[in-house]
Amino acid sequence: MVTVTDRGEDDGGAAGAGADPVRLFCTDHGGDGPPLLLLHGLAGHCGEWEALAARFAATHRVIAFDARGSGASTRRPGDVTRAAHVSDVRAVARRFGLAGEDTVLVGQSMGGLTALLTAAAHPELCRALVLIEAGPAGPSPGLPEQIGRWLDSWPVPFPDRAAAEAFFGGGPAGRAWAAGLAPGPGGLHPRVDRDVMVATVQENAHRDYWDAWDRVRCPVLVLRGEKGTMKPDEADRMRDRHPATRIAVIPGAGHDAHLDNSAAVYGEMARYLRDLRQ
Repeated sequence: MVTVTDRGEDDGGAAGAGADPVRLFCTDHGGDGPPLLLLHGLAGHCGEWEALAARFAATHRVIAFDARGSGASTRRPGDVTRAAHVSDVRAVARRFGLAGEDTVLVGQSMGGLTALLTAAAHPELCRALVLIEAGPAGPSPGLPEQIGRWLDSWPVPFPDRAAAEAFFGGGPAGRAWAAGLAPGPGGLHPRVDRDVMVATVQENAHRDYWDAWDRVRCPVLVLRGEKGTMKPDEADRMRDRHPATRIAVIPGAGHDAHLDNSAAVYGEMARYLRDLRQ
């Protein structure tokens, strides 16, 4: 486990850059081969990548980190813009010496959007992208309210791990979400704050990111859950505008495709990564 401090000095246009350092909790899973840098979704944590990281450890160096505002990273950062999240990716890449010519950014949901924006603004940082249930579509005016209602629905504190797993739907996804909770008064509590999460999605309420997508030059793998929230026409439009895009559907999976069917996600990613090396 490694903690990285990002002072934002390399993204001078970001709000709060240089004045609001955050600490980013990172997990280096080790492994040899081209690096994979894994970015979780909103209100998640880096531990949700463990099953996928274990599968790739024999062929890749795998690193994941808790996004600002989540998990063991700074819980209440002053800046939660997309630019700040991109700055964090840069800080982690520097800390671990990840070379852009062979690093693949892998992101789910909001983590996928961060990966996309990083590739658009800093193409030197990555060889390719893997976007899981993530794309540039928008704006989504109702998203902040939707996220607020979702977090309000959590019966905090959860009395125990079993109750939390059941609330989050059971199975691998339920276990991963429950693992992101922390002990506290009366039971288990989230490691995120409602207002921070709502603020994190404010930009998405007012704009789309197709302009950034048009600046992406590296190859991209887009993975949609068969029962996920990403619309097929969004993925198709991404491929139309950026032909170096491969699309695959993960059977039986929802928005948390990397948890619902990690074997299928691994299979699609492994084939894609092998093809990249040829």
